[in-house]
Amino acid sequence: MRMPQSLAHIAVVVRDYDELRELHGQMSQAALGEAIGVTRQTVIAMEQGRYSPSLESAFRIARLFGVGLEDVFGWKGD
Repeated sequence: MRMPQSLAHIAVVVRDYDELRELHGQMSQAALGEAIGVTRQTVIAMEQGRYSPSLESAFRIARLFGVGLEDVFGWKGD
């Protein structure tokens, strides 16, 4: 699916999951995926910036790590 031209410059930036997972007892990508209801492959894609999580997944990640959304995600754009 191609993103509309007006939105092409906006991307979700995911903070360093490795750091958050490490602070959460060396949580694996598979364990994070299971905790938020996605596959390990989806977590890998999010960490590599190839996939933006749904709003529901974003809230689940923030809640799991006990931080705010902006501590996990930000916007990259103009």
